[in-house]
Amino acid sequence: MLRSCRSIASIPKRAYATSMYFDVQHSGSQTILESKLTGVAALRMPQLNKGAAFTEEERKSLHLSGLLPPGVKTMEQQLVRTYRRYSAQPSPLEKYQYLRDLQERNEHLYFALVMDHLEEMMPIIYTPTVGDACRKYSHMYNYPRGLSFSHKNIDQASKIMGEYFLTDIRMIVATDSSAILGIGDQGYGGMGIPIGKLALYTAAGGVSPFQTCPVALDVGTNRKDLIEDPMYLGVRHSRLTGSTYMQFFEKFVQAVKTNWPKAIVQWEDLSKDAAFSVLERFRDEISSFNDDIQGTGAVTLGGVLAACKSLGKSLKDQVVVVSGAGAGGAGVALAIRAGMEREGLSPDQTRKQVLVLDSAGLLIEGRSRMEAYKHTLAQSAELKSWAVTGGEAPTLMETVTNSKATVLLGLSGIAGQFTEPVVKQMAANVDRPIIFCLSNPNANVEALPEDVIRWTDGKVLTASGSPFADVNYKGKNFPDYTATHWLEKGRIYPPIAEIRKVNQQVALRVMKQAIKEGVATVKFHDEDPENVMARAAWQPTYPTIVPTPMGFH
Repeated sequence: MLRSCRSIASIPKRAYATSMYFDVQHSGSQTILESKLTGVAALRMPQLNKGAAFTEEERKSLHLSGLLPPGVKTMEQQLVRTYRRYSAQPSPLEKYQYLRDLQERNEHLYFALVMDHLEEMMPIIYTPTVGDACRKYSHMYNYPRGLSFSHKNIDQASKIMGEYFLTDIRMIVATDSSAILGIGDQGYGGMGIPIGKLALYTAAGGVSPFQTCPVALDVGTNRKDLIEDPMYLGVRHSRLTGSTYMQFFEKFVQAVKTNWPKAIVQWEDLSKDAAFSVLERFRDEISSFNDDIQGTGAVTLGGVLAACKSLGKSLKDQVVVVSGAGAGGAGVALAIRAGMEREGLSPDQTRKQVLVLDSAGLLIEGRSRMEAYKHTLAQSAELKSWAVTGGEAPTLMETVTNSKATVLLGLSGIAGQFTEPVVKQMAANVDRPIIFCLSNPNANVEALPEDVIRWTDGKVLTASGSPFADVNYKGKNFPDYTATHWLEKGRIYPPIAEIRKVNQQVALRVMKQAIKEGVATVKFHDEDPENVMARAAWQPTYPTIVPTPMGFH
């Protein structure tokens, strides 16, 4: 129940309070959560609910006496119970659903559990399991989370954001669900991606869940089976396109600017054409980035640089073939070209050394059926001579063979595309090829790690976009990227178990660079940025909750 008899709408909000229902304060090492909700209302809000961990004092002050079992438990005791129940779920999808249900009951406990078992649970809360959850989203739906916009309410977007219960949003992940992972148009079901991605922001990056908001931009779906499904939760019309689509996004962006001016928007899983147009339209208007273009590009570039370093080679000396010219593939190609330019190559030379293929073959000048954004990635028309099989453009095998590629990157979403002949040709081109099969979920991967290792006789440097089991080949263990570490041991990416430490180091470097370039919006004075970052990182420990009858000041 509310501690005041006034309506929720009449409760005053202070500027940038955490929520219209509660606020978080810090007093030394203690975290205090001031709550306007008491009784059953407090138990029903996952940001407040502690379950049996409410102390005797909290039970009295928040009017919870009689509403809970008499035994007071610690979070550690709760974690034993929740992990036991999680482990009892018979399938990855049911484990996913159990975690989502926990997230909507007790958010602190959810993140404590996930962070204690991040390496085990990351494939559950995100790829590959989240792909199945998106497919079945309407049939599995239990709880609302975040915000959903469609033609029915986009004109009221600013009002809706102004009434949202969290008031200091800093991180938004927004999707139109048109290109979810490697499984395409999922309609409203794509909402599972922003929910999962923001869970990783908190568990792996230390971002407060009280400052995040997943957003579904439901512009329709072109899948007849979804529209005709009586259980489908999204709007039942074909996807908006052209100026109508862009106007929809314009209204969303303006609402974010009005209500949450400090927020960053991550555009997630937009179709390849929309991904580039939306990024270019709004990147100078609001703090935003496209994860598929820029995020995937940066992470892949980092992996390739690490692989080159382990071989004692330079990126500028590599010939890179990228299979897949969607937002992810194009973003990777552009990032690698930028990396090569940083090592001294001219833009024209980097274009020659980074070859990109789509479903019709190598991107070459003058080829038909090539979207506008692909022209900057296209090779000279003279490379059409590589197409000895009679096609309009060279195939993957023809491109790998003729270019003498040393690096092969898969972002096509085509399972098994990197066949044994293709991989063996890479091994013929160079003694130790670099091959990343990055498509996800696992069912869409270009080649299995065990096959790539076997076909190259263990000489390959490989990584995948989703977790796979370790591979043992000829007595040597080849750990998946989720279990690897230390470059001097031939590793490419650090282990998931250490992802929070890694992200802290990345954040620290970004902070120092922002200060150096004079673009930091926070004044650090004489305080060490590392201390600022450590203090800001959110931890899933229960705060002390006290009632606040007079509202926030």
